Amino acid sequence: MIRKRSLVRRAVAVAAAGAAALVLAACGGDGDDGSSAAGHGGHGTASAPASQGQHNAADVAFAKGMIPHHRQAVEMADLAPERARSAEVKKLAADIKKAQDPEIRTLSGWLASWGEEVPAEGTMDHSTHGMDGMMTAEEMAELENASGKAFDTAFMQMMIKHHEGAVEMAETEQADGAYAPAKKMATEIIASQSAEIEQMNKLLGNN
Repeated sequence: MIRKRSLVRRAVAVAAAGAAALVLAACGGDGDDGSSAAGHGGHGTASAPASQGQHNAADVAFAKGMIPHHRQAVEMADLAPERARSAEVKKLAADIKKAQDPEIRTLSGWLASWGEEVPAEGTMDHSTHGMDGMMTAEEMAELENASGKAFDTAFMQMMIKHHEGAVEMAETEQADGAYAPAKKMATEIIASQSAEIEQMNKLLGNN
């Protein structure tokens, strides 16, 4: 009888320990889920992979600002094949489009995963014109109406201003952003567009 009671007590103790472990695991899971959801902007979903980290308001501003900025650069680059005279300018325009088109898609994907609105195509905030190097409607019309050497000069002068604005936006993201992939893109934008600014200044004879 003594041995039987001992076995019963041992079985009860094992069962109790197992139940406690399950309760602890459940509590831990709830805590993880809550912190994960809160870490992604409080939208209640953690669509972005956890390994990429949290995002903040600066990351959202970077994505929302860079999308229309890149779209305008691509629009400018699209004018070059028919209007530019210089082979260097045509290649530069092609490189700009090749780099920035995929970045627009990536930035749009981030915003969607964060539950943020992606800026609609063809609708730019006119208050941003003249800021961050954005071209005005008049400047874009001037570029569209130019050809040959006049286009090459106007394109490079405007694109230098445009790139300088993008570099400033990227530097702000580096300083204030929290989302690792966005900060990485900002680093790449600074490196590539600074090199293109230097190249355009040389072609214009500014150096």
